[in-house]
Amino acid sequence: MPNGRSLVTLRDAADFITEMPREDPELTEWQAAIEALILVVELDGPTMFARIGVVRALNAGRSVSSAMPRARKKTVRKYRIA
Repeated sequence: MPNGRSLVTLRDAADFITEMPREDPELTEWQAAIEALILVVELDGPTMFARIGVVRALNAGRSVSSAMPRARKKTVRKYRIA
């Protein structure tokens, strides 16, 4: 989260979205996050949908490379067949 706060429950996510400035929820990413949150709450859907929606909305302004963690490079082992 930008302010160091973490969202643990669906209520935390809903409170965070309602406390945002009016312009931010108008963005397409936040609209999708709000719809996913409503789907989870009203229809008892999978909570992963709400999580994905909020994370995508939070990372909306970032490039893909900065939003994704870097893959760890492992050394390749060489085997000899005898």
